Amino acid sequence: MELSIDSRPRYEDRTVSGINAWVSYFFLMIIVSCYFFPFEFTFLPKGLNTKIILAGLGVPILAFNSIYQRGIWLSVELIPAILLALVFSLIGYISVDVNKTNDYTYANYLISFATWLLGAYTVCSILRKVHGYLNFDLLINYLIAVSIVQCSLALAIDNIVSLKNFIDTYISQDTVADVEFLNKVDRLYGIGAALDVAGTRFSIVLIGLVTVLHRSKEKYESISIIALYWIAFVAIAVIGNMISRTTTVGVLFALLYLLLSFDVLNQEVSFKNVKSWATILGVTFILVVVAMYFYRTDENIRGLLRFGFEGFFNWVEKGKWTTSSTERLNTVMWIWPDVHDYRTWLIGKATFDNWYVVGTDIGYCRFIFYSGLLGLITFSLFFVYNAWMGIRKFPCHKLFFILLLALGFIIWLKVSTDLFLIYSLFYFLDKDEGSVV
Repeated sequence: MELSIDSRPRYEDRTVSGINAWVSYFFLMIIVSCYFFPFEFTFLPKGLNTKIILAGLGVPILAFNSIYQRGIWLSVELIPAILLALVFSLIGYISVDVNKTNDYTYANYLISFATWLLGAYTVCSILRKVHGYLNFDLLINYLIAVSIVQCSLALAIDNIVSLKNFIDTYISQDTVADVEFLNKVDRLYGIGAALDVAGTRFSIVLIGLVTVLHRSKEKYESISIIALYWIAFVAIAVIGNMISRTTTVGVLFALLYLLLSFDVLNQEVSFKNVKSWATILGVTFILVVVAMYFYRTDENIRGLLRFGFEGFFNWVEKGKWTTSSTERLNTVMWIWPDVHDYRTWLIGKATFDNWYVVGTDIGYCRFIFYSGLLGLITFSLFFVYNAWMGIRKFPCHKLFFILLLALGFIIWLKVSTDLFLIYSLFYFLDKDEGSVV
């Protein structure tokens, strides 16, 4: 087995133009969306979602590439992540055995880890095959495009009955929630994009978007490119919040990135930054005016905006920033094991699927109840390592990975979630020039 940091062959830029390019980009967007927002087809066996299909395709692709390269590619960067995932799974198995349950949700985490990794390998292999290269900016641009499509689909499904019926007939949203539940609570959804799952994905994309926006400012100095990125940012931020208010976390982190990277606090602000901020503020003003128009003229949009920005409306109308979700979290959702229940604190109760048994959906609480402090600490170290790997591989994106790590830990305050889907992609990207080996 060949161990190397970057044994993959380098490709030339094979990006094409014309109608063939648009067909290729459309196909690639579908592939990326099937990975980033996995879903099931109603006519396929239950549980067989697009993430698993992509992971299955990754096996022959990996085998072919291994024969072509005369060795199995395995980055040494992956070895610590594999070991941490293995230890986390073992802790889960011990908890299941000690507590005599059959809840293997995180005891089988190594399988989930491998599935995301193989799926990411498939996506990255296809993107690199078409473009001839695959770097940070290219990947984020595809994720931005996919998020815009998901936001547009969510609005279209909500307003076009025939489209909604077609989607509900052939697409299962069980990777997120039951469609009946989504309709019952009157929530927007795309294809595999709804509730906190969509909110966490949109948050990742928003932080990535401002990262690429900052690089574009340095590279192109083009007002049109800055405006295009910012239109995408506002669209994902606004519609994303209509779908899931967890998107707000990503909005705040993205704005923090802008403040730090654009040197707003620096007394000597460059003309380039002034031009960038003028473009951002101008586009924001125009889009706010458009949103206000629809808020006043369209009852459905008004309801969606009030839901998505409930905290803002409560602050303006009642003088207090609060939402129904935050009130619920602050009052009834923080549930911990009994202070004297040392076994649960150490190894957990192996209870995750039936979250209502312990009565909380907060990530930290659920991880404690499943595999105790041992599991929580190991899982936390797993993500710390992934972020460190990202910083080491992409040193010019250090702030992005710091915020991405913080995003995961903050979202755990509301819901348990696994952000390895984005880290797994970075393992297969081309390194930045000058990266530390």
